[in-house]
Parts: sequence; structure tokens; C-alpha cells
Amino acid sequence: MDNFKNLDPLLHSQLRLAIMSILMNVDSAEFVYIKEKTEATAGNLSVQLDKLSQAGYIKITKSFKGKKPLTSCSITKVGISAFEKYVDDLKQYINP
Repeated sequence: MDNFKNLDPLLHSQLRLAIMSILMNVDSAEFVYIKEKTEATAGNLSVQLDKLSQAGYIKITKSFKGKKPLTSCSITKVGISAFEKYVDDLKQYINP
């Protein structure tokens, strides 16, 4: 049970883990794409993206596509390391 304490609480949230999993496999992803893939509400997704951004795990870029605002997210090196450590810690928890 000690290994459970090692799991990153920021990544232990289902939605944040899903976001990170998506971003591990792409250069960047638009907000709408992440929203569709996670089936999250726009409000909840915004809050969770902000938490990941504040931790330095993702980078959020805001721009415009024509006249429409466009929010894109990409994982940072810190985020990649945190995600890989989380997966390794989870494996240790499953197979001590």
C-alpha cells in the first residue's frame, strides 16, 4: 500500500489522466478535440487544463482561427516525465 502514496495526485484524477494520455500521443490538441475525446463539459475541462498548466505539465496556447478563438494544448517535458513516472508507479502498485 505504500506505493499508492507515490501516485501523483494531480494525475490520479480520471479526467486529468485522460487529458495527459491524449497529449502523450500528439504534438498538440485543440480544446474541442480533447473535449470530444474525454466527453467532459467545457467548464470542467477548462478547470482541469488550468490545473495541469499551473503544474507545468502542459502548455496552453490561445490564438485565433479566423475570428474564432482557438485553444491548443501540448504536453511539456515535465509533463512527459510526470506521466511516465505515474505509469511506472502504478505498475509497482499493481505488481509490487
